[in-house]
Amino acid sequence: MAVERIKVTVGVAGGIAAYKAVEVVRQLQDAGFDPHVVMTEAAERFVQPLTFSAITGHKVISSLWSEDAGASGGEVSGIEHINEAQTTAALIVVPATADLLAKFAHGIADDFLTTTYLATTAPVVVAPAMNVNMWQHPATQANLEILRDRGVRIVEPGSGYLACGMVGGGRLAEEGVIVAAVAEALSSAGALEKACNLTGETVLITAGGTREPIDPVRFIGNRSSGKMGYALAAQARCRGARVLLISAPTSLPVPEGCELISVTTSEEMRSAVLARLAEASIVIMAAAVSDFRMAVTASQKLKREGPRTLQLEPTADILQEIVKRRNPDTLVLGFAAETENLLANGRAKLLRKGVDALVLNDVSGSETGFDSDRNAGWFLTPEGTTELPLSTKSDMAGRILEEAARLRSSRDQAISSQA
Repeated sequence: MAVERIKVTVGVAGGIAAYKAVEVVRQLQDAGFDPHVVMTEAAERFVQPLTFSAITGHKVISSLWSEDAGASGGEVSGIEHINEAQTTAALIVVPATADLLAKFAHGIADDFLTTTYLATTAPVVVAPAMNVNMWQHPATQANLEILRDRGVRIVEPGSGYLACGMVGGGRLAEEGVIVAAVAEALSSAGALEKACNLTGETVLITAGGTREPIDPVRFIGNRSSGKMGYALAAQARCRGARVLLISAPTSLPVPEGCELISVTTSEEMRSAVLARLAEASIVIMAAAVSDFRMAVTASQKLKREGPRTLQLEPTADILQEIVKRRNPDTLVLGFAAETENLLANGRAKLLRKGVDALVLNDVSGSETGFDSDRNAGWFLTPEGTTELPLSTKSDMAGRILEEAARLRSSRDQAISSQA
């Protein structure tokens, strides 16, 4: 059975930082949550509801009285905020303006977001953002103190250049910090227990594409973006695992709470994986590791002087070495990127490498695979094949981890029965 994604409500208030709520919503999804968005009327001046609807796949509620706030079939309902308040695991407001904080503090309920706040018993997280003078004003600070006393979690803003042209406090906290605060609030409330099917596990994940130097400025590389590996890391962390992320160069932000080990070449990745292998209970080799490297790397930049032949040699087979050197109870998952004879080639690699499972990807199309935000494939084990239908890489990562957890549970049961 698939692990249910935890619903969280993201309130967006009318400040210039409202556009950053889009990235917060995306990162909440990457962390395994199911965000639903509620906007104030003022927020719609900065970001269109369609933006959030397209990202989340859910309608955006922006009024107490419009059909958007109604029940199915277009019926108008003035109590939809009660349903939203009772079905969410947490309420997050980003950005939380001075006006919104004042309304929360003094119980003013004049729109959907403020009435939802009064009606919910779920954890509440607010991320303030405003002009530095508004942030420092005694009224704002007094309202924040009231909210803290009520158990509202405040994600303190940072300092820096503000949209008004001033420099100082009031700048919205980084998106990753906000998402981490949400996870911490849910964890403290016990709401993450049903999603944490990897609690107690240490998951080692490789990601990105390695680079093998030709000379000081050129390298042999591949098209891997690292998105699949990073999605796996974010999902594993959300499910309670300790995550060791061994990553070749990417432009992706490190998922909150993961330990990053940066590498460049296949040999550096091999050394890093073997150095941390004993700590891992699950290893997921999602990186695109180069199969070849230069036999001799040029010490100086090669000049363009007619045709040139590059002498290549094979790199070490990291996956096979892991299988041989792992602890007996360590689960090892490999990845296979194929363009033809998919299942036949994937199953042959599964048996040849000796891994417990292999995730097979078709990288021949443009809709999935390298640098895409979506993916599809198959989860292969010696016993069978499970299709992984087209979805976002975050959702696919969740499916892969569910299969891994199921595989771990089956193995543990088998060992217990033998004992």
